[in-house]
Amino acid sequence: MWIRLRQIAVVAADLHRTGLDIGSVLGVEPCFTDPGVKQFGLKNMLWPIGTQFLEVVTPIADNTAGGRYRDRRAGDTGYMVITQVDDVARRRVRADELGVRIAFDLHYPDQGHDGIQLHPADTGGSFFEMDQMTMEGGAEVGGPWWPAGPNWQPYTRTDQVSGIAAAELQSPDPQRLAQRWADIAEIDLGADADGQPTIGLENATLRFVEETDGRGEGLGGIDVTVTDRDAVLAAAKSRNCYVSDDEVAVAGLRVYLV
Repeated sequence: MWIRLRQIAVVAADLHRTGLDIGSVLGVEPCFTDPGVKQFGLKNMLWPIGTQFLEVVTPIADNTAGGRYRDRRAGDTGYMVITQVDDVARRRVRADELGVRIAFDLHYPDQGHDGIQLHPADTGGSFFEMDQMTMEGGAEVGGPWWPAGPNWQPYTRTDQVSGIAAAELQSPDPQRLAQRWADIAEIDLGADADGQPTIGLENATLRFVEETDGRGEGLGGIDVTVTDRDAVLAAAKSRNCYVSDDEVAVAGLRVYLV
């Protein structure tokens, strides 16, 4: 039984501008736009970061769930932590055991994709999604990932960043939130060097921190593994995304350079 961090989703008002920030600062290339998200009143774009993905969704209709979430968090913001698992049937059972509702059932057998989006009111923090790729090679690291389309690999660029090492969820009570996610994931809680609660996934860490920015509970940041820090920082300064030599601001996220 394993679980990997495979994708981070944010909701932003301006997909074009946000895409320019992502492409310039992180040095990545878009790989896919999913027409299926139109049913939710959204448009989207995905960028591979190594074998993981950053997705931006933008409302194109009034009163969408994504738009309401962005309004609640007072601007562009982290939206979903999307993981890959090898046993989504077991994850459905576990959610039911804990009384966690499934907000959306992602059952697409013809595409080799089976997954669940858990209701954020029951998980806390953000949407917590668990997807299983059931096609040939679907369990391999860097294998097929249907949400990014059938041909994402040629668009992978790792000159500036090579992966997403952590997702940071903030809360007025990070210990409580961390324990809830640990119970759902069936992984024991750990702690980082600063004593902040963590959950260790196969390829990344979920970190839970005190909310201090006045935006409430949510997905506040990610760690990216940097291959060319100077290029990232130069691009961040040119795009007005620079925060410090260890942090840039992109797509409503605190992006820590590790």
